Amino acid sequence: MSIYLDNAATTYPKPDAVYDAVMHAMREVGTSPGRGGYRRSLEADRIVFRTREIIARLFSIADSSRIIFTHNATAALNLALHGFLSGGDHVVTTSMEHNSLLRPLNALSSCGVEVTIVPAGSEGVVSPDDLRRALRPNTTMVALGHVSNVCGAVQPIGAVGALCRESGIRFLLDAAQSAGSVDIDVAAIGIDLLAVPGHKGLLGPQGTGFLYVAPGIDLKPQLQGGTGTYSSSEHQPAGMPDGFEAGTHNLPGIAGLMAGVSFVIERGPSALLRHEQDLLRDAAAALLSVEGATIYGPREWAQLGNVLSFTVEGIDPASLALELDHGFDIAVRAGLHCAPFAHRTLGTLPCGTVRVSPGWSTTREEIAFFSDAVVQCCEKLR
Repeated sequence: MSIYLDNAATTYPKPDAVYDAVMHAMREVGTSPGRGGYRRSLEADRIVFRTREIIARLFSIADSSRIIFTHNATAALNLALHGFLSGGDHVVTTSMEHNSLLRPLNALSSCGVEVTIVPAGSEGVVSPDDLRRALRPNTTMVALGHVSNVCGAVQPIGAVGALCRESGIRFLLDAAQSAGSVDIDVAAIGIDLLAVPGHKGLLGPQGTGFLYVAPGIDLKPQLQGGTGTYSSSEHQPAGMPDGFEAGTHNLPGIAGLMAGVSFVIERGPSALLRHEQDLLRDAAAALLSVEGATIYGPREWAQLGNVLSFTVEGIDPASLALELDHGFDIAVRAGLHCAPFAHRTLGTLPCGTVRVSPGWSTTREEIAFFSDAVVQCCEKLR
C-alpha cells in the first residue's frame, strides 16, 4: 500500500478530469491564447476566459478580469508586494508566515519598506488586537496567511478584514493552505489582494496560480514582454489582466486548473474540509496514544485547517519521516516546512515537525495504516 499524506505541499492524485483537461489542451488545442485569430488560438482564449470565470465564481469575485494568472502563490505574493509597496510604506505581518511571504518582505525592507512581525500565540493564532496595536500612520498593508502550513492554525481573517477596512489599509491574504477547502468571499471579508496556488486545494497542476486584485488598487507590472494586445506600443500595457501576464500562458496548466476548480465547486470546499478533518481526528487520536507524542496548533477543530503537525520525544522528525517512507511507503513532510518563524512560535526549532495532510481521495483505512506505521517506526527508532 502506497499512501500520500503531503497534500499541503501538492495535492495528489488529481481528479481524472484534471488529467483529461491537460491532455486536451496539449493534444487538441496545442497553441497559446492571444496569439492568433485562427480557431485553435480562439479555443485557447476561451479556456483562459472560462478558467478566470470559474475562479471568480468560487471566490465571489465580481470581475474576473481582476484575476492575474501566475506560476504559483509565490509569484502571486511577489507581484502583490513588489507591485504595490514603495519605500516608506509599513507592512504588518505575523510570525506564522511562509517564506513565500517573509522573504519578499525582507527584500523590500532593504528598499525602505518597514515590516513589523506580530507574534502569534503558542497555538499559532494571531490576535487581531495585537495586529491593531502594530499599526502606524504609514501602515499601508496587513499581509498574512489564512491557514498555517505548519500546524493548520486558521487566522481570524474576518476580524482582520474589518480592521483593515476601518483603518484604510490594504489586506493581502495568502490562501495557499485554505483555497479549495475553506469558503472565501473576497468582498464580504474585505480582501484586497488574494494569492492562491493552483496545485494545492484547487487540485490543479503544478505551475499554476493567480493573484486577485481588488478594484482601486494600482500595481506595477513586474514582468514586461509580449501580451498579444497593444503590440504597437513599446511600453507594457497597464490594463488588467493583460499587462501582468507577459509571455506565453501555461495553457495546459490553466485548463487543468479549470477542471480542478470545477471539481471543488461540485464537491464543495466545506465538504472537502470535513472529510480531511475527519481523517485528521482519527490520526490525532492514534498519535496521542504514542508515548512522547505532541501535536501542535489549536485544540479546537474550528480553528484548524487540514494539516496536523506532531513530534515524538527523542525521535528526529526527519528520521521518522524517512522510516515511514522506506519502511511503509508513506509520504509525509518533515522539517521546517519553509516557515522557520512559525516553528520558533510553536517551540519546534531547530528540527521542526512531522506534517500530515490528507487529501480528497485519502481513506480511513490509509490513516489507520499510517497510525500503525508510526507506532512501529517509533519502536524501531527509540
